Amino acid sequence: MVACAYRSADGWCVDEGAAGHLAPGQEEASVDTIFDLASLTKPFSALTFARLVRAGLLDWHMPLGVPLREAHGTPCDNVPLAWFVAHRSGLDGHRPLYAPLERGGEVDRLQALRQAGLARRPECEGVLPQAEGFAPMYSDLGYLLFGEAMARASGVVLDDLIRQEVCEPLGLAVGSARQWRRWDPSFDERVAPTEHVAWRGGVIRGAVHDENAWAMAEDGACAHAGLFGAARDVARFGTAVLDACRGDRSDWLSPEDVEPLIRVRPGSTLRAGFDGKSSNGSSTAGKRCSPHTFGHLGFTGTSVWIDPDAEVVVVLLTNRVYPTRDSAAIQEVRPRVNDELFAWGERLTQARRTTAG
Repeated sequence: MVACAYRSADGWCVDEGAAGHLAPGQEEASVDTIFDLASLTKPFSALTFARLVRAGLLDWHMPLGVPLREAHGTPCDNVPLAWFVAHRSGLDGHRPLYAPLERGGEVDRLQALRQAGLARRPECEGVLPQAEGFAPMYSDLGYLLFGEAMARASGVVLDDLIRQEVCEPLGLAVGSARQWRRWDPSFDERVAPTEHVAWRGGVIRGAVHDENAWAMAEDGACAHAGLFGAARDVARFGTAVLDACRGDRSDWLSPEDVEPLIRVRPGSTLRAGFDGKSSNGSSTAGKRCSPHTFGHLGFTGTSVWIDPDAEVVVVLLTNRVYPTRDSAAIQEVRPRVNDELFAWGERLTQARRTTAG
């Protein structure tokens, strides 16, 4: 499923399309198919954080241990929230917090949060961080912790908080599995299946694919994974970010609110809730978009890329992990599809501007 949003003289336009079957012998994908957005949840979480900072509930420099008591006594206790959002907290990328479930046991949620806070990378021990934090490393654990911090500070469960601060103000049909079931009784039939995982009972459908998110939030969401949606709404999310950057959505977020999220940081393409286009010519964003393009990938085969120069947003949603995550074909497909989508958006933007002139 794809979507391309482009700015015209009359405002934003979104084109969308779908192809293929959800699985062999199953129904064809359509523009209404819902996908597990996987790590596309991170930009939604980062914008939620910006909203809480704007409201004064949190601060970029606030230590994690202030809202999250489970961080006390861990290396993360005094680490600023900003470093978690920007993947510079010094934490490992992943730990199998879900491991007890594989053995038929249960996950102690509070102990799992503490385990995440203890997952300091060995090379960061005894090292004085720079102004931007420790050396960058993409970390789901960091997002898990800062998402919990947002929920504690606000007193609102995380998926409802993201809904309240981002999706509802923007009119987006994006939410967790539990929210989708509340909105649409046909959710389990509309959503694309992901992987066949024996210890989870077979093919995963209507539940988050990410094991730690499933263990920690069940049918809710964590800050690193757990949201579901269709391509058009992800594209509209991207257009709202661009509008905020221009000052056109100051009632929601101002350019000053968004700047810390999309600002380029040293040592990596990682920003804060977003990734940037790499300069080595092999970016999954493709070659047609500008060097200022930012976006995010999702493990299940999802992506969004936002080009502020062309004012084009492109979205690709697949269930590439069905029936197994072992396929790497998405690595070749992503940049080719994105190039075609960016070319499409640029042509239509130019045609509409010419017509308007």
